[in-house]
Amino acid sequence: MKRIVIFFSILLALGLVLIAATPHQAQAQYWWNASREPAGIAPDPATTPEAIIQVYGARAFSWRGYFGIHTWIAVKPTAAPSYTIYEVIGWMQRRKLPVLVIYDNVPDRRWYGNIPEILLEKRGEGVDALIAKIDEAARHYPYAKNYTIWPGPNSNTFTAWVSRAVPELRLDLPPTAIGKDYLGYRIFGQAPSGSGFQISLFGLMGILISEVEGIEFNFLGLSFGVDWDPLAVKLPLIGRKNFNTWFQPVTDN
Repeated sequence: MKRIVIFFSILLALGLVLIAATPHQAQAQYWWNASREPAGIAPDPATTPEAIIQVYGARAFSWRGYFGIHTWIAVKPTAAPSYTIYEVIGWMQRRKLPVLVIYDNVPDRRWYGNIPEILLEKRGEGVDALIAKIDEAARHYPYAKNYTIWPGPNSNTFTAWVSRAVPELRLDLPPTAIGKDYLGYRIFGQAPSGSGFQISLFGLMGILISEVEGIEFNFLGLSFGVDWDPLAVKLPLIGRKNFNTWFQPVTDN
């Protein structure tokens, strides 16, 4: 047990050093002046008739962005004029409203200054059927009125819930999606991708093994792991780092 604690402590220290070296990854913002402008990475529905599913992630608001990301799901059925967004917004709870919101809007808006990235995208044939499954899963989310920033249920718990219900997505949420491993009072369940399995104690400690995610260990809500296709290491605070990008030669432009 002592060796396990030492191992996790070393990995966490490495993550802290790396995040300190790349502070641009998490921008602390004032909510009233932080940008919510589109990032320009979502296809224009007016010129893109095919069905689209996109899962986005962006560093969380304020100091929380140093630890994790906020995720949401955007869908556009075939020939639809706009995107429908599914996400959990924690501060809705303060207004005594459901934290799960479903609405039409631009899908790639900055999350209070932080630029989103696409975690998954599917287009074309068969996607309309997946969109229907996403909508059904979202509307049966069991924590639609509950939010706890750590260890969950939070926005990443919601995205993982939908992903488990629609394993065809094969969504590999990064280790920075804190809350993805929260299973409520269950201890055993599917990995967030819907592939493989995981053991999780309230999202605070556990292990998952999956052909999509690889192998991950959860310690106090922080995920450490290794994926083998392609070979990558997963670290808290930092996320997924593919080995092939670490050893690419530097070339002059």
